[in-house]
Amino acid sequence: MIKRILATKIKQSAKNMPIVAVLGPRQSGKTTLVRYLFPKYRYVNLESPDTREHAMSDPRGFLALYNKYVIFDEIQRVPELFSYLQVKTDEDKIDGQYIITGSQHFLLMKSISQSLAGRVAIHTLPPLTYSEISSISPKLTSSLEKLIFTGSYPRIYEKKLDPTTWYGEYVSTYVERDLRELIQVGNLGTFLKFLRLLAGRTGQILNLSSLASDSGITHNTAKSWISILETSFIVFLLPPHYQNFNKQIIKAPKLYFYDTGLVCYLLGITSSSQLFTNPLIGHLFETWVISEYFKNTFAHKHNPNIYYYWRDKLGHEIDLLITLGNQTMLPIEIKYGQTINSDFFKNITYYQSLAGDNAPESTIIYGGKLKYSKNHTQIIPWFDL
Repeated sequence: MIKRILATKIKQSAKNMPIVAVLGPRQSGKTTLVRYLFPKYRYVNLESPDTREHAMSDPRGFLALYNKYVIFDEIQRVPELFSYLQVKTDEDKIDGQYIITGSQHFLLMKSISQSLAGRVAIHTLPPLTYSEISSISPKLTSSLEKLIFTGSYPRIYEKKLDPTTWYGEYVSTYVERDLRELIQVGNLGTFLKFLRLLAGRTGQILNLSSLASDSGITHNTAKSWISILETSFIVFLLPPHYQNFNKQIIKAPKLYFYDTGLVCYLLGITSSSQLFTNPLIGHLFETWVISEYFKNTFAHKHNPNIYYYWRDKLGHEIDLLITLGNQTMLPIEIKYGQTINSDFFKNITYYQSLAGDNAPESTIIYGGKLKYSKNHTQIIPWFDL
C-alpha cells in the first residue's frame, strides 16, 4: 500500500461529516486508499450492472440495505442516489456514514452542489506526487527522464508494469469508453487524433482554432472536448495573469496534462532515452513541474486557484505565478537545462523590472542538481520542489 498524503485528511473528515467524497481520475488509487482507510466498511461497486440497477430502480430499498458505514465506488453511475443520500444522512446524523468515490468531476460536483451541500467533505486524489513516488521507488526518482516517461499512476509502480503497455490499456478502457460515453463522439478515431494533437500542445498556450482545424472538428467541439477532459482529470488549464504593467498581455490559457506518462504514450514515445532528443522535452518538463504543484495543492487541500502564468505580446513569459498571502505574485521559471546560464534569468529580470518594489524573490526550477541563490533568485533542482 502506497502511503498517500491525503489519507490523514480523509480520515479526519469522516469524523465530522456524514459523507466523504474522494474524486480523481480512474486508476489514481481512490478505491485502494478508501478501502485501506476504512477496512470495516462494506464495499459497493456501482460499476456492477446488477448493483447499479438495484440502486436506480429502488434507491430507498438500496439504502435500507446499505444503511451505514459503506463505500460507494464510482457513484456518478447512479446520480439518482444523491437526493436519497441527503434525506438518509439528515435523518440518521451519523458521521462517516458513507464514503463515495468518483472519476467524473463534473457529474459529481453538479450532483453534490444540488443535493449534498453542507453534508459532504470533498477531496481530490490525483495520481502520485513526486514525494509519494520517492517513498516507494527511490531509484526511479533519481532520473528525471524516467519519471517523466513513467508517469505517476500507482498501479505502474505497485505492479512494476511497462508504462507503454499500461497506458495503452488505460486509453482503451478509460479514454475510449468513458470519455466517448460522456462526449457521445461518433468517430472515435477523430477523438483519439484530437487527444494526440492535444498531447503535442502540452505546456503551450491553447489555440482552439488551430487545434480544431488540425483535428478536423469545429471550434465549439474542440472547446467541449477539452472541458470534458478537464472534468475527467486528464488535462487542466493555467489561466493568464492580467496584471499588464501597461503592456499588451496574452489572455488565452496554457494547457497541461496531469500526467506526463500519458503524454509520452500519446506522442508515441516508447522509452525514457528518447526524451533526451525530443523537441518537446522542455514542454514535458514544464508540464511535470506544474502538475506537481497542482497535485500537491490537492493533496494538501489548498486552493488550486492561486496559479497563473504571464506573457506579453513581445514574447516575455513567466511560466508560473503563485499568489502569496498578500496578493504578491511569486514568479517561477522552469528550465529543463542542467547548466545555469544568463538566458535562464532573462524573463525573470524583465518581470522584476516591471514589478518594481512589489517584486518578490524569484525562483528558477531546472534540470540540474545544485541549489543556490543568485541575482535575488532561488535556483532549485527538479527533485527539490
